[in-house]
Amino acid sequence: MAACCKTPHMPPTPLTGLAEHVLPLIRSRSDLHRWSAANAHGRDMHEAIDILEQDGAAGPTERYAVTHKALASAIRVIARADDSSGIIGDACRRLLDLHPRAAAEARIKPAKLIDWMIKFQFDDNEVDYFELDVAAYAEALGDAGVAAYRERLSEIEASLGPRPSHQDRWQSNNSHAWFTLDWNAKRLAVLDRDIEAIIRTHVGDRKVAAWFTDTAEAFEEIGEYDLAIDWARQATEFGLGHQSVTAARHWAKLIDTHRPTESLETRVFLFRRWPNSSNASELYRAAGDAWPTYRDEVMEKLSHQPYDAVTFTLRTLNDPQAAWDLAHDLSLDSDYGWADLANAYGKIDPLAVLPIHERLVRNELTEAGAEHYRRAAKRLAGMRKLAPTPDSAAWVDALIADLREENKRRPRLQQEFTRAGLP
Repeated sequence: MAACCKTPHMPPTPLTGLAEHVLPLIRSRSDLHRWSAANAHGRDMHEAIDILEQDGAAGPTERYAVTHKALASAIRVIARADDSSGIIGDACRRLLDLHPRAAAEARIKPAKLIDWMIKFQFDDNEVDYFELDVAAYAEALGDAGVAAYRERLSEIEASLGPRPSHQDRWQSNNSHAWFTLDWNAKRLAVLDRDIEAIIRTHVGDRKVAAWFTDTAEAFEEIGEYDLAIDWARQATEFGLGHQSVTAARHWAKLIDTHRPTESLETRVFLFRRWPNSSNASELYRAAGDAWPTYRDEVMEKLSHQPYDAVTFTLRTLNDPQAAWDLAHDLSLDSDYGWADLANAYGKIDPLAVLPIHERLVRNELTEAGAEHYRRAAKRLAGMRKLAPTPDSAAWVDALIADLREENKRRPRLQQEFTRAGLP
């Protein structure tokens, strides 16, 4: 008799409308721990989001409902996927960008939205490496909703006890909650356009260059470009590490956009701080007709780094002959540099570059493996086409014969040589 009292199993409600086109592409029961399967499904997810972003038939309420379900499903998917390529993660971020817009269009009740936002960020979730941007939800929440959201955050913070120091935060049992609160404080400062709060929440104790860049980006977001430029400059001058290099690119972009008359001065500063081919190229472009004023200084500094000197001369100055001379004068020892140079200089003097190509082939074959064999075979095939005289063509074919003999115990090499059409 007990069996008759059980709730009968009900089939899932069929998907209709927009959901029918979107959700099957987001959800998956496949084994996504395989990299290739995860990538394939990630592409399906992006197709689904394209539909969400472009479909004009669904009303705002339906669009929000499907976006909301798609986001929940996407989080479950990435929790069990090998997303080393980042395709699924990018899809999740697209949904996170779309969700607040859809909520505003659908006029979701702020109280309902706040409950979900708090749960998504603070309750145990399958993944905890996505954040919500309260500034993006401001339109959907309205002023009263933002105030209510602040109150919920204050209640959570009060429940955690004393705030740990930044150094100790990662050892706290509530480390994720503290991180999330700090993230929300940053975004609320931006939403409020509060300059002092932006500095306080973004730059912290000023011990990390990236935090200065974060501050610059926040000021840029609210249109305070002079402040953004100043903080990006501070990040650039912080040190010589990779975070300052990244900051320098951001600073230069801000200068180019908002203070173009200072672009050349900025590029000169950056080249002198980091004298490499990339910064030399930016200086060259900024200098224009004034380039001769800086040429000797640039070339002298680059001469201490042969690869940069040759690369700049070849790619930016577009002078293969000068690059060829520099490579020999400076004893260039980079196979990558010689490869680019040989390809370019071969149009001027094909006979001169054949020994360079031979050296590159032999260096390639110091490593075993099909990819190395394919690259060597491709270069040898190019040498046969490049050889300008019958004698040089015979020399290339003799080299190929020697390499086949020297590597006769490498059957895969022989196979790749033959596949490339080598004798």
